[in-house]
Amino acid sequence: MTRPYSKALRCLQDVNLRPTKQRLALAKLLFDGDDRHVTAEALHKEASNLGTKVSLATIYNTLHQFTEANLLKEVIVDSNRTYFDTNVSDHHHIYYKDEEMLHDISADDVVISALPDVPAGKRISAVNVVIHMENSNA
Repeated sequence: MTRPYSKALRCLQDVNLRPTKQRLALAKLLFDGDDRHVTAEALHKEASNLGTKVSLATIYNTLHQFTEANLLKEVIVDSNRTYFDTNVSDHHHIYYKDEEMLHDISADDVVISALPDVPAGKRISAVNVVIHMENSNA
């Protein structure tokens, strides 16, 4: 039988992040289940509902630390909405605006036929596609 925080602890240790109480609690919420997309506000509410005392600012800081450590992928949907994705593999997203839901799309399901010229000394490190969907009024 494994300890309740063993997977979260291992995630943090693997990327050399100090396992503070708050980081462990958030890592457990994020990484103990299936891949998911979460906003900072939704994670804050989830943590609070479980009795974890953590400020929204700490949630944001921790999510960005996890992203810098490649534990999460940041997905910017628009200027007011950012999700953090526990699936860090190469893939794209569909954003369902009316439901405020983000879903994965396989990288193989999106074909990009051309990219802009790359300036000297630069290289393309990633291409992230977010397809926005909304209910039609037809």
